Amino acid sequence: MKGEPVVVLLVEDNEDHAELVKRQLVDHRIANQLVHVTDGQSALDYLLQAGPYADPASSPRPHVILLDLRLPKVDGIEVLKSCKSNESLSTIPVVILTTSEAECDLDQAYENHANSYLVKPVDFNKFKQLMDDLGFYWLSWNKIPVDHQDTHGEQTYEPGNPTH
Repeated sequence: MKGEPVVVLLVEDNEDHAELVKRQLVDHRIANQLVHVTDGQSALDYLLQAGPYADPASSPRPHVILLDLRLPKVDGIEVLKSCKSNESLSTIPVVILTTSEAECDLDQAYENHANSYLVKPVDFNKFKQLMDDLGFYWLSWNKIPVDHQDTHGEQTYEPGNPTH
């Protein structure tokens, strides 16, 4: 999949938060394609290529998922559970990006194999810095095995490879 655009799936129902995330990722050229859905059911449909997302050409596999916890239709923890229990999706890094600092949410996220848990800062500049660091870590610095295969037998994106 070398040369393919970096795809980030943002699952966020708060339009203001979504806009901040989008702006930061685009401004720093971290994501070539940002897919934004506003509820958990749409996230599952996208990931499973169901309903309006059935065409793989227009609904490519994301390289990372930014997932809010408090979502309409299907809760973020349920999306996480579904993603991590599905063999074809389980290797996609899922970063919880939420306002919740509740210990029970943190515990549930990691019990269900979240790759990271980040609390959205209220301060705009801190939020901006968090997004910069997040993008560079997951899409530039983080390494995955080169021989990792997706469900179609193709090599998945190598986040640490700057040639993408």
